[in-house]
Amino acid sequence: MAAGVNVPVLIGAVPLLTVTSLTLNEGYQVARIAGSRLAQLVSPTARTITVEAVLVGRTRLLIKKSLEAMALTSRALAPATAPAMNLAGLPVVCGMTISLDMQITSLRFTQSNQKRDALDVSVTLEQVPRSSLTAVLGEALDLALAAGTAAVPTVSDMVPARRQLGGQV
Repeated sequence: MAAGVNVPVLIGAVPLLTVTSLTLNEGYQVARIAGSRLAQLVSPTARTITVEAVLVGRTRLLIKKSLEAMALTSRALAPATAPAMNLAGLPVVCGMTISLDMQITSLRFTQSNQKRDALDVSVTLEQVPRSSLTAVLGEALDLALAAGTAAVPTVSDMVPARRQLGGQV
């Protein structure tokens, strides 16, 4: 991403503007070959994204409720939202990846005395592919993001590595 630009992380239609960290985990299924000590990677099995953010401002509770609605945590909200989840999961768009067909598996909200007007939120999403079409579309969008990001100058291109990594000037 370009230096000095705040790009929000979008989970569905909810923008998280103050993201403190984003972690992408990818796993692969390993199958043992019968009668030998060899193993083979068969297929990708799991993609999870963990987003840590701070909800600030007057809309923080609205964003909290929107995340809860997408996670289907409320018995009242689940029947209204669940039919749409059969067709497609939640898209997650950020500077690192575009992932379609994600489902929120964990939400954690924290409020502390130090930040009374803010909520810390941790959202964990897991990829649950609905169809091969959305899986291919998601990979194509992710590839387009990677190609587009390569064309944009970044901080690493502007600052010499020795200064960027804490070395002497």
